[in-house]
Amino acid sequence: MTGRETGGVRDAAVDLLLGGSCLGCSVPGRLVCPACRAALPSDATPRWPSPPPPGLVTPFAVTAYEGLARSLVLSHKEHRMLALTPVLGRLLARSVAAAFAGLVSPGGPVGPVLLVPVPSRPSTVRARGHDPTLAMTRSAARVLGAGVSVAPLLRSRPGVVDQAGLDVVQRRANLAGSMAVRPRELRRWARRGTAAHVVVCDDVLTTGSTAREAQRALAAVGVEALAVAVVAATARRSPAGESHLGVHGVSSGAEVPSPPATH
Repeated sequence: MTGRETGGVRDAAVDLLLGGSCLGCSVPGRLVCPACRAALPSDATPRWPSPPPPGLVTPFAVTAYEGLARSLVLSHKEHRMLALTPVLGRLLARSVAAAFAGLVSPGGPVGPVLLVPVPSRPSTVRARGHDPTLAMTRSAARVLGAGVSVAPLLRSRPGVVDQAGLDVVQRRANLAGSMAVRPRELRRWARRGTAAHVVVCDDVLTTGSTAREAQRALAAVGVEALAVAVVAATARRSPAGESHLGVHGVSSGAEVPSPPATH
């Protein structure tokens, strides 16, 4: 029996036992069939919301938030389809890699990389039964290999409401001051004594407000993010009504400093 035939038998068995089908083409079997997986984009590019939040570092995404990518994110996040974690992790890893594409010297990589996932509200994590952003960020780190670590440095403060239905201004107001750094986590990573380039990670970029707030919270304790990496980006429209997925330059690298003095 060939490899393809073996895979087909395996997919049929999965469908028989679990009733699964591909999220992209509905073929019975795996949540993402081999054909749809092969069709997923392989390269990430800068994708900016319009208008971008002032000061946002370059955001990288593999694709637009539509079609199969949207189904993958929602099924993983809202329906706890944990088998999608490695698929999303590989896509997120491509966005992280794109952030460093121009920052590799002839002598080798730029140095250690620290992935900081955008935090979810504790109540949301409890309701979902998992933290999808943290899970896919850890999966991305495994794909990228040695020198890449994950640090859940950020926590969500109370008072943030669901973002669904909010416009750009409302999202920014809702998220202003909504994140803070976990001092214990920061001290734990700072004790390693090795500077690292920091990338903020999330599943989807919409208005950029969430990523910008994560960036602000890190900067407040002296940690400057290099870039934002997401799986997919929503195509925002400028006031003139034109779709905007612009390309900007990559900012300079950032380092994890020693923790600030406490009083």
